[in-house]
Amino acid sequence: MGRLAQTEGLSDIQKEILGAVHDFVEKEIIPVAQELEHADEYPADIVKGMKDMGIFGLMIPEEYGGLGESLLTYALTVEEIARGWMSVSGIINTHFIVAYMLMQHGTDEQKSYFLPKMATGEIRGSFSMSEPHCGSDVAAIRSKAVRDGDDFVLTGQKMWLTNGGSSTLTAVLVRTDAEAAEDASVYKKMTTFLVEKPAGFGEVLPGLTIPGKIEKMGYKGVDTTELIMDGLRLPADRVLGGEPGKGFYQMMDGVEVGRVNVAARACGLALRAFELGIDYAQQRHTFGKQIADHQAVQFRLADMAVKVEAAHQMMVRAARTKDAGERNDLEAGMAKYLASEYCRDVVEDSFRIHGGYGYAKEYEIERLYREAPMLLIGEGTADIQRMIIGRRLLEEYKLRG
Repeated sequence: MGRLAQTEGLSDIQKEILGAVHDFVEKEIIPVAQELEHADEYPADIVKGMKDMGIFGLMIPEEYGGLGESLLTYALTVEEIARGWMSVSGIINTHFIVAYMLMQHGTDEQKSYFLPKMATGEIRGSFSMSEPHCGSDVAAIRSKAVRDGDDFVLTGQKMWLTNGGSSTLTAVLVRTDAEAAEDASVYKKMTTFLVEKPAGFGEVLPGLTIPGKIEKMGYKGVDTTELIMDGLRLPADRVLGGEPGKGFYQMMDGVEVGRVNVAARACGLALRAFELGIDYAQQRHTFGKQIADHQAVQFRLADMAVKVEAAHQMMVRAARTKDAGERNDLEAGMAKYLASEYCRDVVEDSFRIHGGYGYAKEYEIERLYREAPMLLIGEGTADIQRMIIGRRLLEEYKLRG
């Protein structure tokens, strides 16, 4: 491991976990990532390996069969996995967000039922806020749930479910207007439902259809889908936390942690792009010397290294702030914004160092070049992050007197 993206103050257990993950990435992910990505093939063997290592239960408390590790440990694990293949980190991201929401907001019964199975990877999570017409404008969602006796009946269409087909538990945000006062805020008219379902595509439950995978430019291997509800009936005990009207705040809590995850993925992808660029610069020769000896290439490598290091340190700070029990929406927004923007820059610089070969599918940088843009929009676009950051700064620096 090189000098960049190192983290001070880790415990021996954290170092042991991250060392094992690093070895797994080197031996089990990097050698097969190109082939699987080009085939858009789900990495079943890699997922099995992550289950065996306990990664799906990394932050789930020990009382529920998990490892009980911190957000920092999880983020550094994600960074390492994304360095191998960013899509694999996406497989555990949504799972982790749903597990986190259950840990923070679930009833005792919901925790006892779901978390032990999530810790082993027997149950795998996905979640959905977005809809075809609204994107990041969560307040504009139209999907709804209406109470019918002891059940709720859900109707509507959700969009951009990572792991929509392979997951077996989906947290879905819908409107429950009838459960709130007429003059209540729109945000108090939303509820998160826990939808347990079989993996697969088509009509997987009466009233629940998961259409086929959405074809994407990058981020292949992992399935991204829609979710269509048409009279899906769920018992009232599948309301997250047991009380309607709290779904928006539950989802925002999960996404706040998810933004640290996306920042970590961007850090891992950028680090891999740097590694590829600096290796290639020492192998390729032009004008009688290796291109690493050209000042222009050295300048690119310097810029790349600075951005890799800055993004990593900001991501670590966001994770540690949350682990300390402090509000971290400002730090998480900054980390996600900076890391995703810098990731794009570092990947492009590495692509330029590769020259024409960077455009060839046999070179890994071609894959990274298609993967980086997703991080600019995942868990809230760059502009959404800037809005969050700006508002929080005005709160922190409010003019007195």
